[in-house]
Amino acid sequence: MWKLIKGRKWLVMVLVVAVIGAACGGGAAAISSSDATATPEPAQVDTPTPVPGSTASPSPTPIPDRTTGPVPTPGPQAEPSFTPGPEPDFDPAVRFKDILGRFKWRTDFSKHSVDYNDILVAQIRDGIPPVDEPKFLPVDPAPFWIGDLEPVIFFEINGDARAYPLQILTWHEIVNDTVGGVSVVVTFCPLCNTALVFERTVDGTVLDFGTTGMLRFSDLVMWDRQTETWWQQIGGEGIAGELTGVRLTQIAASIISWQDFKTGFPNGQVLSRETGFNRNYGRNPYTGYDSINSSPFLFVGPEDDRLRPMERVATVEINGEAAAYPFLVLEDHPVVNDTVGGVPIVVFFSLGTTSALDRDLIASSRDIGATGVYRRVLDGRELTFVADGDGFVDNETGTRWNILGRAVEGSMAGKTLEPVVHANHFWFAWGVFKPETRIWRPSG
Repeated sequence: MWKLIKGRKWLVMVLVVAVIGAACGGGAAAISSSDATATPEPAQVDTPTPVPGSTASPSPTPIPDRTTGPVPTPGPQAEPSFTPGPEPDFDPAVRFKDILGRFKWRTDFSKHSVDYNDILVAQIRDGIPPVDEPKFLPVDPAPFWIGDLEPVIFFEINGDARAYPLQILTWHEIVNDTVGGVSVVVTFCPLCNTALVFERTVDGTVLDFGTTGMLRFSDLVMWDRQTETWWQQIGGEGIAGELTGVRLTQIAASIISWQDFKTGFPNGQVLSRETGFNRNYGRNPYTGYDSINSSPFLFVGPEDDRLRPMERVATVEINGEAAAYPFLVLEDHPVVNDTVGGVPIVVFFSLGTTSALDRDLIASSRDIGATGVYRRVLDGRELTFVADGDGFVDNETGTRWNILGRAVEGSMAGKTLEPVVHANHFWFAWGVFKPETRIWRPSG
């Protein structure tokens, strides 16, 4: 893989040595110093990118086993030769387009909103293939292959409730779907633990998304097939190409347990393993990655040391204000009544959801819990909440609520709090994009 960096006012390429294993099915192609000014071939893989129905199985970018010690540091590399363009007029986008020319991109790289130096080429385009024709199964009878505490991405649109198991999303990262009549893209970046859902209609055109093979600050960079614009997953913004600066509309979604979903939505649907690809669904190719003592993989960027890089946080941004709620704090304070951007919100936390990035088998991984974030104004009344056993109670009416924001017992039974767009990130991933974030701490 290559890291693109700029020297003075031009770009040079430096070979980045990385651990390549089962995930890519092969190794990255080395670039000799004599070839540094030529357009490089994309990384070669022993297993071709599959088409639906194939049995070839390249997997996501591999993560070293963090239990065996730190990743070896590459030895020093000879600086490749290059021929700089005229310094006053050199456009980095021109060199960037030349470098990626053989990837067959039609992207207008002269239009971009980010520094191309921050882009890492980690995979071939759609080497991690999206799911374009998702199939679903009813909750009842429940599929046998998913454990009760396994994590799923959950959201509901117009009464259509869907669950997307991370045991599937870990291997595909993107699902193009239509839910409740709305075209959506469901995304998961394992390196950042970021599950985000967006509407995928822009100016009346439905976009189909895939993986570019690129990372920026370790986060997934997507592309759409209609314009070949590149999109940052965190934030959902076009960062290179025709739709640079356009921001996708984000949909409120949560990572919850399969048990919570099937109990709360007995008429819901769950993504089937019939994806058209042969993968080891249920197994985690990133074993041990989410250890609190681990380090981000393929992350190059500024660090915010207010929290440890791999600490999980629930994050919210409303009206220009960003706030983060560390899981380690939420374990002791499972209800947070807060105000963000002038909006009263509540953060619920409960144990009972496993990590998708811990052990080899997701079903047997450790319990890291789940969050739900909601507006706490309902029917014109501002509510305040406290934890009560495995549920939550509001002080104003004594109604009991669950992690889904539903009133299950009391005078407000049957009502539902309005969900707030939020996500559960590793801190490094959110902090690099939102350094102004306020980190919630209990008072006193």
